[in-house]
Amino acid sequence: MTVKTAAKHYDARTTEPISCGLCSMDELLSWNRSKANSFNVAVVPLAPREPRLINCLRRTLVSHDMMGGYLDDRFVQGTNTEAPYAFYHWQYIDIFNYFTHQLVTVPPAVWTNAAHKHGVIVLGTFITEWTDGATMCEVFLKDEESYRAVADKLVQISQYYGFDGWLINIENPLSEAAVRNTPLFLRYLTDQMHERVPSSLILWYDSVIENGNLKWQNELNQSNRMFFDACDGFFTNYNWVEKNLEQMKDYSGVRGRQADVYVGVDVFARGKVVGGMLETNKALDLIRKHNFSAAIFAPGWVYESQSDKSEFRSNQDKFWALLSDYLYIHRAASRLPFISSFCQGFGKAVYRKGQCETEKSWFNLSAQEIQPLYYHMDLGGPGWVRSSGCPEDAWNGGCSLLLHGLIPATLNTPICAKIFSLHVPLDSKIMVTLVYKASAGITISLQLTTTDSTHCSHSDVHEVTLTSLSHKTPSIGPQAVSLISDLCGNRNLHGWTVKCSQLELHGCVLREVCVLIHRDGEPQDQSFSCRVGEIMVINVDTLQLPTDPVRGLCVDDVVWQRGVGTLPESESPCLLLNATLRWDYPGESVRHFRVYWRRLRGPDPRIPPGQLELLARAYSNQFRVTELVVPKPPSVLELVVEPVIRNGFPVPESHWGRRQLSYTEKFEQ
Repeated sequence: MTVKTAAKHYDARTTEPISCGLCSMDELLSWNRSKANSFNVAVVPLAPREPRLINCLRRTLVSHDMMGGYLDDRFVQGTNTEAPYAFYHWQYIDIFNYFTHQLVTVPPAVWTNAAHKHGVIVLGTFITEWTDGATMCEVFLKDEESYRAVADKLVQISQYYGFDGWLINIENPLSEAAVRNTPLFLRYLTDQMHERVPSSLILWYDSVIENGNLKWQNELNQSNRMFFDACDGFFTNYNWVEKNLEQMKDYSGVRGRQADVYVGVDVFARGKVVGGMLETNKALDLIRKHNFSAAIFAPGWVYESQSDKSEFRSNQDKFWALLSDYLYIHRAASRLPFISSFCQGFGKAVYRKGQCETEKSWFNLSAQEIQPLYYHMDLGGPGWVRSSGCPEDAWNGGCSLLLHGLIPATLNTPICAKIFSLHVPLDSKIMVTLVYKASAGITISLQLTTTDSTHCSHSDVHEVTLTSLSHKTPSIGPQAVSLISDLCGNRNLHGWTVKCSQLELHGCVLREVCVLIHRDGEPQDQSFSCRVGEIMVINVDTLQLPTDPVRGLCVDDVVWQRGVGTLPESESPCLLLNATLRWDYPGESVRHFRVYWRRLRGPDPRIPPGQLELLARAYSNQFRVTELVVPKPPSVLELVVEPVIRNGFPVPESHWGRRQLSYTEKFEQ
């Protein structure tokens, strides 16, 4: 058997699925679903958040441009790499654009999944440049039929892959006919996207002007207004000064749409620009002073500028802290359950319930969970507290949240370390679970801040004392008691403390979650640390054992290889299996899937079946097994898929997906 879809969607050596863009107009116009990469389809829908984009008067766009794009992030199922780049300050931004210089940049699914989890809109890029770009534009902008054909393909691609729109960047001169048709192309594309993709956006980059000349204006004005009027927003070039902002503010073409003007900021500070690098806050200060949105280009500078890439976290945290005064904090607004283990989508190992599952550096942004607030806060005198990602230990995934600092002797109240700003409706009995590791001399509790769900005018603060729930808890049913006791109880797992509490909160909205750090003993300056492994807020009334089985597990696109390596019983070259597993399972409740394999029988009938061996975690209903060393034929393997549910309750083995694969020498040849 051979891989059915386009070879470009698979790594040439390993057959791992990869993300990629489209490089030619022929490739774009011939695109259809049969040629698409099903692995690169985002599986996470755009989550609700507050404030909604339409209500944000000063928005923030990030345009991710890094070393040509499609780096470690091209591996749809993740990859093993020592020092990857990742973004995790999603609460500050509204829109994420993945930028390369290919004609059509399709955002890797790992980015769309991570952004959507946080309610952030994702845009691909359509760019034409240089002489080849000009030639291309003359062809596709020559008439209505031609530009509609291109727009239709862009809409279909966005709809298929699950992202939310396009940045249109025409960086080459246009003829009179082509520039006349460009606003018509933009309007048709914008209307079609709005009709087919909810919350979609089409943005235009400041490049050509109304006479077709390539002449960056560094502002919106009469020369480029025709493009702005035909789409959802305008992304200015980077070489502006404050006078450009003042002129835009007074320009009649902007009135009523200031939020739709995204003033470009090049973090690398190339050319004559305001701010950039660790002075990007100077640019944001001017942009917000004049009430415009901001487009932050290439914030991966925080990574690229580091000689030791593994230390980029501290540089990234410093960069976004400098900008924080100019940015909204957006609140996740999904309904319960609210769950996060703080995983940033990469780490030095993979952990499961506090135990190291795989000790190898890895990267997969689809594994990123809802991110907390990262900050440094002074407490007066020598006191301080800082929140940061900690890859040295984790409860689930590759990272925990580290709260550390110094409690000053003069502080007589607990430290309130805010970790989430939310807008989560509560109308039930809830269970709150916290998993943590605390240093000696402190006690940990939680504080939840709620508001009335109707008027949001009255705030209540609830300090949650974390305990071990009794099996005799009367307020919930017997099945829920059994499930909760499995999650909580008086447990200390691998050094992690697991504590729970129940609350009845009706008709209100959860707005803030804070970790309260109490000093034990007499007042004195005291250093402390607390690793937070996971927090869960669950509706008790909905607790039940998972009832959905994995259905329809199938194996296809099988490729056999002879590889380097040795099996215990043989020194001959290994037989390697590459195959695609697909199955059906409801996605809304699942955190990920664990994919296993084992030998059932053969080639020696005297050897009993093997134990299940974990291959990987999968984040969608399909997984490509690559370079799996298997016994020589004739043999029978079993491939197994276990759903891992977000609330932590185990799925019975009888509900796992199983499929046998038998092969002989003739078949694998």
